[in-house]
Amino acid sequence: MEKGHQATYEEVQKIHPLYFNIVKKRYWWFALSLLVIVPGIISLLMHGLNLGIDFKGGTMIEANFTKAVTQSAITDTMKSVGLSGEVQLSNGNKSVLIRTEALQQEKQTQLMTALQKKVANYDKKTLQVDEVGPSMGQELTRNAFWSLLIAMGLMIAYISFRFQFVFAISGIIALLHDVLVVVGLFSLFRWQIDSTFVAAILTIFGYSINDTVVIFDRIRENETRMRRGDSYEDMVDKSVWQTMRRSVNTVVTVLIALFSVFILGGESTRVFSLAMLIGVFSGAYSSIFNASQILVEIKTHMKKPTKGGKAVRA
Repeated sequence: MEKGHQATYEEVQKIHPLYFNIVKKRYWWFALSLLVIVPGIISLLMHGLNLGIDFKGGTMIEANFTKAVTQSAITDTMKSVGLSGEVQLSNGNKSVLIRTEALQQEKQTQLMTALQKKVANYDKKTLQVDEVGPSMGQELTRNAFWSLLIAMGLMIAYISFRFQFVFAISGIIALLHDVLVVVGLFSLFRWQIDSTFVAAILTIFGYSINDTVVIFDRIRENETRMRRGDSYEDMVDKSVWQTMRRSVNTVVTVLIALFSVFILGGESTRVFSLAMLIGVFSGAYSSIFNASQILVEIKTHMKKPTKGGKAVRA
């Protein structure tokens, strides 16, 4: 019923075997969101984020081995000398880029000696060791912050122009929900973040609003067909269920792809794919259960003029 015939609310209810009134239970959805967000905010205030070397500085080591190596072999060797970090392979798995904490010369020598003994010989002439300062991370954070602000401003302008200002506010609150969920969970579980985490947050921002706009578009379409005495809550509930199949199919497809990347992509994509997995799931949840419900809350406290000129509660 997503195209063509304009289904009645009763018809939409009958079509979906798992139907339940989403809008009337909106306070449950808000409570569930707070149950996830509040502990994350508390963790952020108390502990902050577990920053990787992209943000707090460290050592980058580039080495070329004489034969192909594996990520697990490199990381296991690093653990044997008390180190952890990110490992990226290239050039047929013969070139390795290691990002780890700031190392003194003695520790660098210990690591490279262990790699040569336990993994493979490397070309000492092409070995490159660089120190990364925290200023790079500070600039990255600052640029990400301004990017989010600009994106929010443009989204508010676009949604206000295409729909109404209240739609824009509802959508932005739902987006902030997704960002807080991802950032909060990373803080709560002390998962280390790197530069790809920033890319994931920006991607989630764009992905989540897309699904929300689809639901908003159906709400706008159904709103123009409302008659005197129709319930705004029922109309929104109907709109959410009319787009439910599309929302679920989209998120399941994306989650399958992201889960594959998370499992098979290796350490270099682990942070990005984990943040995206959480963000996409949260984005689908907020689009279905939060954005339109926030819209209902705002509309409920606003007077909507009817064609007859009388004012009624939305």
